[in-house]
Amino acid sequence: MASTAPALDGATAVETRIYRSIFDSVTSQRLTPGTKLPEAELCALFGVGRSVVRKVLQRLAHDHMVELRPNRGAIVAAPTPLETGQIFEARRALEAAIVTLVAQRATATDLERLRTQLKQEHQALHSADQPAWVRLASRFHLQLAELSGNPILQRYLVETVSRCSLIVAVHQPSGNHSCEHHEHVAIVDCIAQGDAAGAVALMDAHLHDLEKDLALKSSPAPRGLAQLLGVG
Repeated sequence: MASTAPALDGATAVETRIYRSIFDSVTSQRLTPGTKLPEAELCALFGVGRSVVRKVLQRLAHDHMVELRPNRGAIVAAPTPLETGQIFEARRALEAAIVTLVAQRATATDLERLRTQLKQEHQALHSADQPAWVRLASRFHLQLAELSGNPILQRYLVETVSRCSLIVAVHQPSGNHSCEHHEHVAIVDCIAQGDAAGAVALMDAHLHDLEKDLALKSSPAPRGLAQLLGVG
């Protein structure tokens, strides 16, 4: 499956690879908020110098995925409860605009892509492949943004979904799914019928449910950085 990370204008191939490795590890919930990202260890894992790693970490900090702490290094960002509410508020507004445009503009090919996405979600859900399910659940929302035909909304949603993934990674209660598959199906059904208002109402309820299910407590990341990043 293609990376959900945003395009990096002007980045070298190795910078893009490191960025996507960290970005995708956060959005798939392998890297949780508060996880340390030591420069020396990242240099060793990816076989690059500190200047490359620092540039990538600065990009990630710009995208709110990482916090750069003076004299203490980088960690995966940890949104506060106040930020959590603000992020979900912004996401509901963005996705309302997006599903409205998709309901107005979606072609038969677009709907086929969405149905294929739903089939992949269903397979991952029933095979108990949690990392794949998490990636696909986020991808559903990002695919809607692509189909909206508005690249500005799409870019804002990429950032917002990544920040939501940070929150879900640490606050989602064990055993809960970050998105409910049947809710995705219902949204696509409304889009197929051209029912923009129905799709907006379902998406709003869907995101409210996701926020409501969060438990504001954290847990440590017990594994090594190489395993968390899927490197080595």
